[in-house]
Amino acid sequence: MPVLKGKELRVVGFLCNWCSYGGADTAGVGRFSQPTDLRIIRVPCSGRVDPMFVVKALLGGADGVLVSGCHPRDCHYSQGNFYARRRLETLKTFLPALGIDPDRFQYTWVSASEGQRWKNVVSTFVEKVHQLGHAPRIEEAAPYLPLAEKGDTLPAPLRPLAWPAAGTLTASLEQLREKIRAALPELDCVIGWQQGFDALHATPLFMRKPEDVDKLTWGPLNVHNLATYLPQFKNRKVGVVVKGCDSRSVIELLQEKLVEPDNVRVFGMACEGVVDVERVRKAMEPAEGAACTDVAPAAVAVEGDGLAFEGDTPVRLKLADVVAEKCRTCDTPVPLLGDVVEGNASAPAGPGPDAPPSLEALDAMTPEQRRGFWRAQMDRCLRCYACRNACPMCVCRDHCIAESRDPHWTTQEGNVREKLQFQVIHALHLAGRCTECGECQRACPVNIPVLALKQWMNRSVLTLFDYRAGVDVNAVPPLLAFAVEEKNIKEHGL
Repeated sequence: MPVLKGKELRVVGFLCNWCSYGGADTAGVGRFSQPTDLRIIRVPCSGRVDPMFVVKALLGGADGVLVSGCHPRDCHYSQGNFYARRRLETLKTFLPALGIDPDRFQYTWVSASEGQRWKNVVSTFVEKVHQLGHAPRIEEAAPYLPLAEKGDTLPAPLRPLAWPAAGTLTASLEQLREKIRAALPELDCVIGWQQGFDALHATPLFMRKPEDVDKLTWGPLNVHNLATYLPQFKNRKVGVVVKGCDSRSVIELLQEKLVEPDNVRVFGMACEGVVDVERVRKAMEPAEGAACTDVAPAAVAVEGDGLAFEGDTPVRLKLADVVAEKCRTCDTPVPLLGDVVEGNASAPAGPGPDAPPSLEALDAMTPEQRRGFWRAQMDRCLRCYACRNACPMCVCRDHCIAESRDPHWTTQEGNVREKLQFQVIHALHLAGRCTECGECQRACPVNIPVLALKQWMNRSVLTLFDYRAGVDVNAVPPLLAFAVEEKNIKEHGL
């Protein structure tokens, strides 16, 4: 019978077959009293427990989740629990981003001979879950949209954003074009940018002939991260033009051997920030009561720290007012990797902010508000997967969990839980890999700030493992490695 008073809660336990499941069996044979709230799922090893198991259980209605495996250095598969420790600790620091109390999840180690320890572990954890009560459901949260209330107020950029004078910019661009023409005979194509369907947009350009190079443009409208296309050219020689932030994605792709270094030529130029096209459109909309005009300008000219829009009513906007959010905290304006790198960028004006704007907004919320925030955002999600398709690190699209029925991670139901489940899985897959290029958020047709989830995850990885993705091509992503003695992870005892 239960050792705790009150109604039973739903607690899920993932137990290692060789140790913790044996420990639970030993506790049963010894007739130790245990709470009956726990529902045990036996797995071969704690290293087999994907963080998605825990998230799916918590979003699906579990009031608590316990993972238990062999003690470190005593794993039946030698290293499984070392990998599990890193993944599960990272997950524990990520749960608050969703408004989930991290105390509802715990992991620990119990051997097959430790029946008494198992009894203490499960009793302590279940008692803690009882103190927390039933877990609040994301579907029941009151919608909360603080970002809409704050309007367009954003912090000042880290650097004084100002593009070079037109003549200097043209000279640097022409030098880049010449070097691309010289390299083109050895490459299948070089990916860059060209003028889009109107003056406010640039689109990807695939240069295969010398005359194509003349179409190459450079400036604050080059918003796409062209590294997204590189995995599609596997085993083919290709060049790519990159900004500083884009170069981090190329580094990460090389690091994970998703592209071959001998098959990629990188052409870089210094960047002084790219615009948020939606902000530009909003800034150019006529005032209330004024005559309606087309917000797409006839031409756009770069004028130092501003953009001049020619049309029926000429408009000049300061770049700092319409720059993309990622550019406000960018500290890599010059590509970190490149066979060719042209131009220079301004130095930081001062110390950077503690966190990007969207992450700061998420930090300021209470857990209840975060649940309401994601409830409101996921209500608007179309499940178009533009965030996934634009991500340079999403390379398993043919086997994406969003479209797979084996395993069946998500359904096609249009409810909040299934949509959030996909976004959380996306963030988990990018843990220690996301370069914060912002393509997921830029591509979203309804402007959901999904980048905030990746930024929270990146902060957790940086805190735990002192690692930043896309900086060192020879580094190993932290969740693909382990240390016997972890510097910032304390052993969890219950």
